[in-house]
Amino acid sequence: MMTLYGMSASGHSYKVKLMLEQEGIAYRWVEVDIRNGDNRTPEFLAKNPCGKVPVLEIAPGEYLYESNAILTFLARGTHYWPDPAFPHAKVMEWMFFEQSSHMPYLAPARFINKFLGADDARRAELPTLQEKGYKALDIMERQLEKSLYLVNSHYSIADNALFAYTHIAHEGGFDMSRYPAIQAWIERVTQTPGFVAM
Repeated sequence: MMTLYGMSASGHSYKVKLMLEQEGIAYRWVEVDIRNGDNRTPEFLAKNPCGKVPVLEIAPGEYLYESNAILTFLARGTHYWPDPAFPHAKVMEWMFFEQSSHMPYLAPARFINKFLGADDARRAELPTLQEKGYKALDIMERQLEKSLYLVNSHYSIADNALFAYTHIAHEGGFDMSRYPAIQAWIERVTQTPGFVAM
């Protein structure tokens, strides 16, 4: 049985949990509270020297980290990872977009807005994070006005990767009423087989 080391409040950890649930893969969950430093212990750093969650233990002593790498591993040979070269590449394109243009703004905005105090100095970062986050959401909205899912009409790991922080973007102070296509897509994702809430 695989073991997933993650933090319940982490969108990155949620992505992997969601994929495991949707594929019906048995796994054991181990909570790692990064706020308490659980990720900086020698035991955890032996699993992931970057000290981040999630980490998937595939077999005893075999660890995989970076959430999108884990999704790619889990999706191989399934309908979540399309076979033809072009849609395959489009899935990768959206996953790279998530890592470069989406998550770096939505995830820290959520952390600052939800978990830090009103007088925390990092609050000054919010306007810039939100400005850039809205640009990413605008791109998603335009795509989802044209298709049910990010790549054609089929749910894939691209949708999984972007769902994690998009569906909780309001926690980062984003006004999601601006995005009817994204809201409809969020509802569709929640209706996919095996879906579990964060």
